[in-house]
Amino acid sequence: MRELTRAEEEVMQVLWKIKKGFVKEILEHFDEPKPAYNTISTIVRILQDKGFVSHKAYGRTHEYFPVVSKNEYSKTHLNTFVNDYFSNSFEKMVSFFAKEKSISVKEMEEIMKIMEGEVKKQKTK
Repeated sequence: MRELTRAEEEVMQVLWKIKKGFVKEILEHFDEPKPAYNTISTIVRILQDKGFVSHKAYGRTHEYFPVVSKNEYSKTHLNTFVNDYFSNSFEKMVSFFAKEKSISVKEMEEIMKIMEGEVKKQKTK
């Protein structure tokens, strides 16, 4: 799966949120100053070419919808990030954020609870 530019990702975030929409509706979800209509239209067509978006035609207008789920993209993107920056080790990634104090003690405790639950689940399989 190809990586998205920041602008493409912003449009996808809107589409994932609203499920489907015309360019005008997508544009409504952007903060001021809003990008130009043509800019959003171009980005949506690029996303369609990349296989992230499809459309339903109503005459000359198109209603766009995501064909790649947010979860699917997040999973692929995170795996690429961990591979590129942390030698494919989630342990190194968590350790990095803990050492940089980017994760609070409460968040670390929550992560540990989640991991303990997953370990128990996988051991009973």
